[in-house]
Amino acid sequence: MKPFLISLLLLVLLACEKNNIKTMMPADTLTYLAIGDSYTIGEALPLSGSFPHQLSKRLNDKGLDVGRPVIVAKTGWTTSELQEGIKAAGIQQQFDIVTLLIGVNNQYRGASKTTYRAEFRDLLKTAIAFAGGQKSRVFVVSIPDWGATPFGRQSGRDTEDIAKEIDAFNMINREETLAEGVSYTDITPASRLAKSDESLVASDGLHPSEKMYLDWAVQLESKILKGLK
Repeated sequence: MKPFLISLLLLVLLACEKNNIKTMMPADTLTYLAIGDSYTIGEALPLSGSFPHQLSKRLNDKGLDVGRPVIVAKTGWTTSELQEGIKAAGIQQQFDIVTLLIGVNNQYRGASKTTYRAEFRDLLKTAIAFAGGQKSRVFVVSIPDWGATPFGRQSGRDTEDIAKEIDAFNMINREETLAEGVSYTDITPASRLAKSDESLVASDGLHPSEKMYLDWAVQLESKILKGLK
């Protein structure tokens, strides 16, 4: 066979091989960023029990290749500390899915609601930017009521006052979220079931258990599947 024909045949074979590799790659390769505080990292639980990891698993079970979520969160963070944490992380990429849950530590420390509104609004815009400006890919989760937990009931604080304050902070984040046209998931009423069901609370008596986080993941799953269409 002439050298020219041999070279041509090799090029055709390589092209076919390359096309086969492309068709074997997953059709949906998605990235997920979760930003927040202890409720995002799943304090007092194995990493797999946190809501971002349970959510990723559920989406994978639906045939989407999500992989491990990128998490920027730390126990005790307020909105301002989350802002600093995001800057320190230096993340440059954009993501297909972004979740945001922040504010319990603002409430716990008695921080200004006016400041919370301004900082939450800024964080929401940051989340939208991480999603490449696609608001349908951003999902805000409300603040759970820690006063319903054993820790909350033994804290010496009035649990009714805690509930009212949590509702006030959630009213702010809900208003800002809906004003931006972003999805809002209200998990707060269900978090109050911990008053009578301690299986919803982790071993530290304060943070949600895997069971409660699973409920969050289920609620977010359908919204995310819709947002990805």
